[in-house]
Amino acid sequence: MSKKSAVPKWQRSFVALTATVIGVVVVATLYWAQVVFIPVGMALFLAFLLTPLVRGLQRRAVPRVASVGLVVLGTALIVTSSFWVIGKQLAELAVEIPTYSTNIRQKIRSIRTWGTGSNRLTKMIEEVGGELKTSSTKPDEVTSDVTHPNILTESGERPTSVVLEPKTPPWLERLPAYLRAVLESLGSLALALVLLIFMLLNREDLRARFLRLVGHGRLSATTKAVDDAGQRISKYLLMQVIVNGTFGLAFTLGLFLIGVEYALLWGFIAAVLRYIPYVGAWIAAVFPIVLSLAMFNTWWPPLAVLGLVLTLELSTANLVEPLLFGQSMGISAVAQLVSAAFWAFLWGPIGLVLSAPLTFVLLVLGKYVPQLEFLDVMLGDEPALEPDIAYYQRLLARDQDEAVQLVLATAKSSSAEQVYDNLLVPALNYAKRDHAKDDLTDADHQFILQTNLDVLEDLSERRAEEVISQDTPPVVEIAGGPNRRRLQVLACPARDESDRLGLLMLQRLVACTKWEVEVTAIETLTSEVVAQLAKDGQTLVCIGSLPPGGLTHTRYLCKRLRSHFPRLKILVGRWGLRGNVESNQQQLQEAGADLVATTLLETRNQMESLYSILVDEEKRATAS
Repeated sequence: MSKKSAVPKWQRSFVALTATVIGVVVVATLYWAQVVFIPVGMALFLAFLLTPLVRGLQRRAVPRVASVGLVVLGTALIVTSSFWVIGKQLAELAVEIPTYSTNIRQKIRSIRTWGTGSNRLTKMIEEVGGELKTSSTKPDEVTSDVTHPNILTESGERPTSVVLEPKTPPWLERLPAYLRAVLESLGSLALALVLLIFMLLNREDLRARFLRLVGHGRLSATTKAVDDAGQRISKYLLMQVIVNGTFGLAFTLGLFLIGVEYALLWGFIAAVLRYIPYVGAWIAAVFPIVLSLAMFNTWWPPLAVLGLVLTLELSTANLVEPLLFGQSMGISAVAQLVSAAFWAFLWGPIGLVLSAPLTFVLLVLGKYVPQLEFLDVMLGDEPALEPDIAYYQRLLARDQDEAVQLVLATAKSSSAEQVYDNLLVPALNYAKRDHAKDDLTDADHQFILQTNLDVLEDLSERRAEEVISQDTPPVVEIAGGPNRRRLQVLACPARDESDRLGLLMLQRLVACTKWEVEVTAIETLTSEVVAQLAKDGQTLVCIGSLPPGGLTHTRYLCKRLRSHFPRLKILVGRWGLRGNVESNQQQLQEAGADLVATTLLETRNQMESLYSILVDEEKRATAS
């Protein structure tokens, strides 16, 4: 039965309900008030992008207002001229599309010819063509009288079909809707431009207000974090604009060399759509591929366009971006795709384009602002759990296969002592803690102990096989040298099976040419340990005591051993201890321990430092 948490259940439920309500309200507000938030998002994106340029002009003695004016004016001119050129090419493309009907029909006939050998394919094409033809010959809904062609009137003549045509042209009826959409777009652009100007002019004031909201007495650390975050965001967005612009320019030049018309239009679309993660460049490639199919009589231009996109995308994603951004931009692939879908749902196409910059902004804020740490966990590509916690979590789920895979993956890039100290020992600490709190049943605890024992034996076998496979010649030892002498070490678990497992790990870590470690059973009494030491004459004892707990038993064992053997070297391994280290060391040393270690590696180093001392003492005792 688990112990009750310190936080009441109703309070946790209330917090969860409050967070859910706040999340729903935020999402609903972003959706229904997109007329306001889209310009804000665009202004925020442009503010981070243009801030380095404004600062660069200010460092050259240009006043703040003049710097902002020049940068914003230049940006507006570039955007306006780009849209004018693109709009002009779109209008020309719409006029010239019907001229490509001959090539399109020829391509369809060639496809039908290729499918002549397959009756199913031919039949499918004919059925689709017939269905399209039937759909195109259906009467319009404005027909007032629908009659069957075989029905005749009383005089033997076919009835006349009467079609009511609207008095105004269709395009004139749709004109108000077009004007409304254009005016909304212009209004959003104007609002974004005004917000951008004020954000650039008052960036220090906005930063101060943000610091007041999230500082909470940590002004120094928060200021440094916000400055670093702003610089990272600006650098990322600027580099992304350069990369996407270069991609669009290279795509334009490639299409121009292939001979595809309106190459500038397709390059601009590719540069914009590449903000969509993973699929943006391929979506942009569809348009020139379809146009090349309609323009040319042969098949090589579409294939050349496909090869161009493949070459540019692979080169940019695998060479250019890692060089500029590092090996990873810190955003997980799933988070990028989900974010793209989320912002596209909220804000449509503009949200799809802004999804990557907005996601990166949220990720950086999650890294630097403690109150927004959950964003870093949700969006970041770093493992959500530390390796030791992930290993323990798999043990809790009784997923032994995946737990072993985690250990083997760590063992490939780490030494044995690192695997023991960073994975196995922490898992034993966590299991011991949860079992003491009744959060872990006896059966689950036993499963974790047995799995760790199996993993330990598996690692030992793999290590022995690697040594054998290396075919290294045996080490020739000098007669009478220190390596010829193996010292006896008695390893005593302080309390339970976890302590014994820790000693078994130590047994496999120490050099077999120097030490012969004997691990006693858990049931061994203190009096039996004393009797064995008196009989065999070991000069070194190692007591394994994994926290939490076990300190009292360890102190008692140290006192008994010290009282019977004043010259005995006693090492204590409090492996996995993270808190109250100095207090534990002081208490154990007062009880008679010579050295106390918190990691297996530290214990092994302590044994190495004692080896020559113990060998000399043994030689003197033998000589006397």
